[in-house]
Amino acid sequence: MIEVAARPLVPTGALEGEVLASGLRFPEGPVALSDGSVLVVELERGTLTRIAGGSADVVAHVGGGPNGAAIGPDGHCYVCNNGGSIWTDEPGGVLRPIAVVPGYKNGAIQRVDLRTGRVETLYTHCGGVPLKAPNDLVFDGSGGFWFTDFGRTYDRVRDLGAVYYARADGSAIRQVIFPIQAPNGIGLSPDGATLYVTETETARLWSYPVSAPGEIELEPWPSPCGGKLVIGTPGYQRFDSIAVEASGNVCVACLVDAGVLVVSPQGAVVEFLRAMDPFCTNLCFGGSDLQTAYVTLSGFGQLLAVPWSRNGLA
Repeated sequence: MIEVAARPLVPTGALEGEVLASGLRFPEGPVALSDGSVLVVELERGTLTRIAGGSADVVAHVGGGPNGAAIGPDGHCYVCNNGGSIWTDEPGGVLRPIAVVPGYKNGAIQRVDLRTGRVETLYTHCGGVPLKAPNDLVFDGSGGFWFTDFGRTYDRVRDLGAVYYARADGSAIRQVIFPIQAPNGIGLSPDGATLYVTETETARLWSYPVSAPGEIELEPWPSPCGGKLVIGTPGYQRFDSIAVEASGNVCVACLVDAGVLVVSPQGAVVEFLRAMDPFCTNLCFGGSDLQTAYVTLSGFGQLLAVPWSRNGLA
């Protein structure tokens, strides 16, 4: 039997830019605002935090484990909260979650008023099934949002993940994809016609045609999750959250063999920019020309502003 070693992606460059903030407690879910500030969630602190002018100010204490954020049609910030974790500082200063927090019951979707800091819980269940660990979300043009539920690990048991669609006013939620293995990042193509979902542990990016608000077309077996495979990478890499460029390219934040992987909708590798932090977790686009990528380097607690050679989507 011939053994073939899986070779990791060859980086085309390094992820370099200006450090806008450091000392954050596992930042995630960056959101670029029109005033030039950037919102992040801090998972370990349980906060929604605004980065501006070299300072980091808490907008709201949401508790648990805020994992993803997006601005809704009402101007409020919507947060995916995984319910909380136990954390450890690894040698070298890397912060990481290691277990479910004691007393954990479920995750939630929360809404934060950015003016007052008021936190409201919109969803904790879907049809009697508790949300386990909501991870990331994206709004569509009709005012609803898609979100991933990563699931939790308890001793020897691991949840199956799911993808949901919900209304921003808290009136309706439905399960759209189940089962799926550790779904994490989620995004929409520029025309809203394709939904993208990453799986963390398999390092796979899946696509789904969107047929109507909250509805998708599913691939038949043997697709394990009804998606069409866009890309899966060799070596030991884990996929986290995503952002989409104006051209339709999908930018995947990668863990372990860390950095930002840019792939075309057809699955061709455009570039791979390697990061020094093993937890390169998320990115969004902002700036007047949408050519700045705001990237969360979560293990070392940094928010990075990276000049981008192509236009992103807001």
